[in-house]
Amino acid sequence: MDAYLTTPHGALFAGDCLKLMAVMKPQIFDCIFADPPFNLGKDYGNGFNDQVGQAEYLDWCQHWINEGARLLKPGGAFFIYALPELAVKFAHFMSERLTFRHWIALTMKGTYSRGRKLYPAHYALLYFTRGEPKTFNRLRVPVPTCRHCGKEIKDYGGHRDKLNPRGLNLTDFWEDTSPNRHKRYKVRPGVNELKLMIPERAILISTDPGDFILDPFGGGGSTYQAAEFNHRRWIGIELYDCAHIRMRLEENLFFGVGQPPTFNVNDLFLTNEDYKDHLLQRVTG
Repeated sequence: MDAYLTTPHGALFAGDCLKLMAVMKPQIFDCIFADPPFNLGKDYGNGFNDQVGQAEYLDWCQHWINEGARLLKPGGAFFIYALPELAVKFAHFMSERLTFRHWIALTMKGTYSRGRKLYPAHYALLYFTRGEPKTFNRLRVPVPTCRHCGKEIKDYGGHRDKLNPRGLNLTDFWEDTSPNRHKRYKVRPGVNELKLMIPERAILISTDPGDFILDPFGGGGSTYQAAEFNHRRWIGIELYDCAHIRMRLEENLFFGVGQPPTFNVNDLFLTNEDYKDHLLQRVTG
């Protein structure tokens, strides 16, 4: 398998995620982070058809979610970033094979009118694991302050002196980040891209240095940058925008892009004989 690009910690493949995931060995990843297209009819500027029939879209999603569950190690973590109306469907697919941990809500800042509906003020980040989590690292965030006056926003019920000086425990409600990168930092103009903080937190919660990460929808490359910075090994897949990911990694990793990874990429893939057995299991399973 020839990678589109490599770094000391990872490899990015240009191709269809379903085809590539299907030829990977089972139980090889400690964490999967996925930010799939939402089938909203967006123009990504690359020829991708983001508007197919709902049944076709959900069938496709169930397929890559099932493949992801197969690729997770016992105790591994699976995160999916989605709109709430999609997350409820994805959670059903995931719960057939995995264990629910959290529905993390990431706030959006607008309050615009949406007809006869409440304004959808959050994105969902689903967090499931394959059984009990192998790794769970507690993260802390700074005590929030007002950007105008600099004072702390909450009084903590008069128990401010009891707070840990290292900050607050991270909860499943994230209001200290917006869902998307500012337009000046995007590598694909006009296309939403996740802020680095979102996949980075998922990685830091669920993995340790040296663990393996998979992101099957590369997009703007946030997950790969986060994995590289935090010394996690990673495999990326992107069908259309690999050149944009290369640009981002070259800007942030300087001399790292093009260096061989510190692991044998081919060890992650099924051999011809393994693949025949895998197909047989699918037919008889």
